[in-house]
Formats: sequence, C-alpha cells, structure tokens
Amino acid sequence: MTGTQLLILVLVTLVIAGTVELAQHRRNLRKIPIRIHVNGTRGKSSVTRLIAAALREAGRTTCAKTTGTMARMILPDGRELPIFRPAGANVIEQKRIVATAAAYGVEALVVECMALQPELQSLSEFKLLNATHAVITNARPDHLDVMGPTDELVATAMAGMTPVHGKLYTAERTHLACLRAAAEDRGTELITVDEEQVAAVATAELEQFTYTEHADNVALALRVCADLGVDRAVALRGMQKCRPDPGALSQHEVDFFGKQLVFFNGFAANDPVSTRQLWELAVRKTPSVEVRIAVFNCRVDRPDRSLQLGSEFSRWSPADYVVLMGTGTYVFARAAARAGYDPSRLMVVEELRTEEIFERIVSLAPCNAMIMGMGNVGGLGIDLARYFANRATLRSAHA
Repeated sequence: MTGTQLLILVLVTLVIAGTVELAQHRRNLRKIPIRIHVNGTRGKSSVTRLIAAALREAGRTTCAKTTGTMARMILPDGRELPIFRPAGANVIEQKRIVATAAAYGVEALVVECMALQPELQSLSEFKLLNATHAVITNARPDHLDVMGPTDELVATAMAGMTPVHGKLYTAERTHLACLRAAAEDRGTELITVDEEQVAAVATAELEQFTYTEHADNVALALRVCADLGVDRAVALRGMQKCRPDPGALSQHEVDFFGKQLVFFNGFAANDPVSTRQLWELAVRKTPSVEVRIAVFNCRVDRPDRSLQLGSEFSRWSPADYVVLMGTGTYVFARAAARAGYDPSRLMVVEELRTEEIFERIVSLAPCNAMIMGMGNVGGLGIDLARYFANRATLRSAHA
C-alpha cells in the first residue's frame, strides 16, 4: 500500500468514525425530551442548579452540569461528581454529559454553557445540545477580550446560543433588542422576566435559602419551571433545598484573638456591575464595623478585568483598605490610583502564601472589620475563602 493510499484510508476511517459518533450523540439527545441550555455573565451556575433542583422536587428525573467555580455533574438524586478534564476544559465534554444523562434515562438535562468565543457558543447549541429551552441570565461587561470590547457585543455573542424553534428566557433588560432579533431569526419565542416578576419573589422566600440567592435568578428559574408545568410552591421548595455553587456569595464570622471579622466570599463575581452589587450588599449588612477591607485576587492573564475593577472601585461605597493578591496586581493598582483611590491604602501581597495573606489582612483590622474577596475565584481566591470558612465561628452561616 502506497503512502497516498494509506492516507486516504486513514481519512476515510476518521470520517466514518466521526459520522458514527455524531449519529450516536444525536440518538442520545433524542432520548432527553427537555434540554435546557443556560448562559449569561452572572448567575448561570445558580440558575442551572435552581432549575434542576425544582425539577427534581417535582419528581422529574433530571441531570445537570455546571461549569461555575468547579465543574460538576449533578445526578438525578442530587449527588455531585467532579468533571474529569485530562486535557483541560473543552466544549466537546458536553457530549459526555449528554451521554451520561441519556444513560440515566432522564426526562430533563440542564447544562451551563461553558463556551466564551462567539463561534463556540453557537457550536455548543447547534452541534452539542439542541436545546428545547435556553436561558440568558444577563449580559454584562466581562471577558471583553473574547466577546467585547463592549457589553453590547457580549450580548451578541451570547445570543449565538439561541435555539431554533425553542424558547429563550432572559432577565436582561439593557440589550433586549439584540436577544429579540436572534430569537426572531431562529423562530424562537423570547420570554422576558421583568422587574415586577422579580419583585414577586418575596424577601421571606429568599430568606429560606441557606446562602445568598438573588431574586433575579429565582424569578428566572421559576418562569422556566412554570412553563414546564411545575407548581410554584413545589419549585420553590426544591430550590430552597438546592446546594449552592462553591462560588455563591457566602458570609463567615471569625473571632480571631478578640477581633470580630465578617468575611464575604464574592470572588466568583467577575464583572464590575455584579461585583459592585455584592460589595454594596456586604456594606449594608455590616453597618457598624470600624473598617472595611476589599481583597481583590488578580490574574496576569486577565488584565482587562483588573483594569475594569480598578477603574470602577473608587465609585463604590469606600473601602478603608484594598489588598491586592494573585498576579498582575500592578494593573489594578495603577487603575485605582488614576481613578483617585489613595495609593497609601493599597496593600500588595503578591507571591505570599494563603496564611500570610490572611495575617496581613487581619493586621489591618483594629477590633472589628468587614472583609470581602472579589476579582477571581481561581487559585488563591478559593484558597483564601476556605481559609476564612475553616476559622469561622459556630454562628457563621451562608449569607
């Protein structure tokens, strides 16, 4: 056999194998009558979990997959398994998720979109999930280096995962025209959750969650579940049992040698809009503290995020000190100083270990302080959050 013949044989074999694999994937999709694809800048992991929990409570056999802080496969009984990624994150892993769900014989599969590049967001929908229902929580200025440079282009990129002849749900308001155009183009019904529907989620209902859950997320999940025939009370009961994503906002009270510290884990909020909302929430919840300390975990490969947060932070309720950890902190420091924040109140702790960062932060607190972690959850972010959580008093609870 000549080299050319061998090459042709290999190519033909690959084409046949690919065709067989695609056919099997399509068969798996057809076995799952309800396929829900969840996207958005902020809240998509939470909404994925909320919808899945509500469907389980209603007796629907459901699998879910979140990307979030830690990639997880949520089984029909609520157990969670880590996603094995031998070669790193890749959208093709969604095929494994679909195959696993099909093997469990589920009625519904709820999947968080893991793609960032606009073309991959479309591919994820058209080739991998073929959703019957899609959710775009919101479109805010994040990952601008990939989907930007404007938040309008972020919305356009996310609109790429709009299904064909399905339903698209959103709580986005600013860029609704973009989502409406995509829905009309694909013959999909656009269903919006407005402020009135969000306000209908009572404070008493939110207080039943063991962590801080946002009314927008709950209202959006309730709207999807209502269309799937789940009673509101049943859906809420399931949602309130929901295990939070590791990146969900949590609060821990620490008594450190007489110093009363309240730590908020907001590392998973990446864009300035969401981060500011969480910071202001933490400020409101701790009106009597003497010192407020903002901790930003920076990443040298995310300079746009550091630039955004550093430029915007001076417009928020003031922090007495800002601690910069991680890598590439100079981008944040320079942006904050240019925006008017006092450089003498910036503490840079690059290359320090988690316990050393903890000690530096605590040294800034006189008697009591509010401390909030923001910026990036990866690396030291989740390590520092765990460090505070492990030292929390018995009074600590999820915020």
